[in-house]
This record gives sequence, C-alpha cells and structure tokens, in this order.
Amino acid sequence: MTIRDRIFDKITELDLTQKEFARRTGIPETTVSDWKKKRTNPAAEKILIICKVLNVTPEWLLSGVEARGTRSNPATIIAIDTATEVGELVAVYNSCDTVTQARILGYAQAMGRLKEAKKQNL
Repeated sequence: MTIRDRIFDKITELDLTQKEFARRTGIPETTVSDWKKKRTNPAAEKILIICKVLNVTPEWLLSGVEARGTRSNPATIIAIDTATEVGELVAVYNSCDTVTQARILGYAQAMGRLKEAKKQNL
C-alpha cells in the first residue's frame, strides 16, 4: 500500500469528501485529485498537515506501521502545530536566552513532579 492509498483509505474511513479534505489541509482540490488520478504521492512538505487532518502519525502515513507497545524505539521528534498553546509555549521558549530557557524548563519539571506527588497521595 502506498502513501496515496493510505490517504484515500483514511479519507473514506473518516467519511470525508476530497473537497472537505482539501479545505481542511489547505491543499488545492486539483492537487488531491491528481494524487488519485495520476497515482502520485504528496510532496514531503504536505505530510505533517495531512497527518494532522487525518489524525495519523507520519510513521503510519509513510510506512503503514504504527509504533505501539514497547518493541519499537520511543519517538524522539514531536511535531507541534504553532497555532496551539503548546506551539506558542515552544515559540516563546525558543525566543529566550539560555538562562531563561533553563528557568522555564526547571519550572516545568517542578510542576511535573508536583503533579506526580499529588497523584501518589490520592
């Protein structure tokens, strides 16, 4: 199965039209249609937005394999939409000097430890 096949299978599974898929991804309808007609795959720069709209991982879209359980290596890369709160947080963090970044990271780690401590006391 190809990337293109996985995309159209998922579109069908989600009961989306090609037009709706194109609208949600911002990819022209003609391009989506060309993938189907010409049996071509999308350009690399479209993969992450396609994954977001179809709610799949890039690994699954590209290979058909979904990492599950403990047998695969843990993900070391996370794609974040810059239009989200997490994306905004990362952008602010990246704009800071290294001292401020260290303080932000320390605060986040302390908050994580506090959450775990509260969970254990329940």
